[in-house]
Amino acid sequence: MTKLSFNHIFMNLATDLAKRSHCVKAQVGAVLAKDTRIISIGYNGPPAGTHNCDEEWPEAGCPRDARGSCSLALHAEENAILFAVKNGANLEGATLYTTLSPCLPCARLIFSAGVKHVFYLSSYAEYKGLPSDEGVDFLNRFGVVAQKFGGS
Repeated sequence: MTKLSFNHIFMNLATDLAKRSHCVKAQVGAVLAKDTRIISIGYNGPPAGTHNCDEEWPEAGCPRDARGSCSLALHAEENAILFAVKNGANLEGATLYTTLSPCLPCARLIFSAGVKHVFYLSSYAEYKGLPSDEGVDFLNRFGVVAQKFGGS
């Protein structure tokens, strides 16, 4: 019997978590892990206790900001990092598994939190129609290995 690697397990969990999202535009999941242990999980959506986009705006989703992004939600990476910090977790050296590559603001947060490796399934730039993955470029430039998940 072939055992799944922890990378596969954590990315599978991120994919499953994305299905919890109430966003009608994109469902994204994230897992923070360190030394084969899960530190925190998250998925994109509004702050707890505010609203659910799929219930309040089921047709078009929540209002958009000037860049065409959701004006009310936290990204999956933000939710995972905020929950970890809120609960006193040390993220130094952690690995983040996410279903969509980080946007630039999330990349800055990931870097500042001490995460050292990011695996992602799909490109944020492709999803948003941008020329490059600014978040991935930022992370790689400043020593965080950010790479498309290849199944290792």
